[in-house]
Amino acid sequence: MSTVEVRSALERTARIFSKDPAKARAASPAVTAVLENGLVCRISGPSGELRTDMPSAMGGGASAPSPGWLLRSAIASCTATVIAMRAAQLGIALDLLEVSVTSGGDARGMLGLDEAVSAAMTDLRTRVRIGAEGVPDDTLVELVRWAEAHAPVTCTIRGGGIQPVGIELR
Repeated sequence: MSTVEVRSALERTARIFSKDPAKARAASPAVTAVLENGLVCRISGPSGELRTDMPSAMGGGASAPSPGWLLRSAIASCTATVIAMRAAQLGIALDLLEVSVTSGGDARGMLGLDEAVSAAMTDLRTRVRIGAEGVPDDTLVELVRWAEAHAPVTCTIRGGGIQPVGIELR
């Protein structure tokens, strides 16, 4: 879709949600991970399937991306998508958009070697390369900041409205 087509679609959707906010709320369908072999999980849902695996040092076969890689890719792609959507809303045709996400961590937390060490990813960094002919840099910076504040994956990770993770055992 072109910038104009994206903008038009977003304007239509915004009008619908403004008139009836209940239409903006939706539950996401389940995504299910099934352990297949070793540490390989098959993940399936309404949008298809993919697999994860862990690096060999962690007991996996390195046959697929790790769950952490998928989280970083979710952050990167969600941020890029919201930047592109906002740019379309503002009538900005982007010439360049590249979003990369890095992180650190301490595997001792995941292995339970030290209860004082968190298994959480640390030092999450999002880097954005963006360009649009004739658009001032400060406008692009503001666009990126706005998108980062409105990207659902990033907002969820930051804790914006997230509830504690509930676990049901069957």
